[in-house]
Amino acid sequence: MRLMVAFDLPMVSKRDKRVYTKFRKFLMDDGFIMMQFSVYTRFCRNQADADKHIQRVKSNSPDTGNVRILSITEKQFEDMLLIVGTAIPTGREVDKKFTLVIE
Repeated sequence: MRLMVAFDLPMVSKRDKRVYTKFRKFLMDDGFIMMQFSVYTRFCRNQADADKHIQRVKSNSPDTGNVRILSITEKQFEDMLLIVGTAIPTGREVDKKFTLVIE
């Protein structure tokens, strides 16, 4: 069984960024692995294990924004379809000789 946590948290103020960083660090410390931006997954041996981690996520969720938790079977996780498109450019051409890199 897998737990998938998806979250959308505000990133306006410095306090918002600290709250986001603290929640993200909690997820990683609790064994979640980043699947893509703001989506983390964790393997759970059984429903009791999943319930324990769901409660931990609930207890550590920020007061603002939203957090979603989805329980899926290992078979459903294995059957996930991954579609890979072209790479997103990290810069734009300023001149034929130079490229401006935006990080």
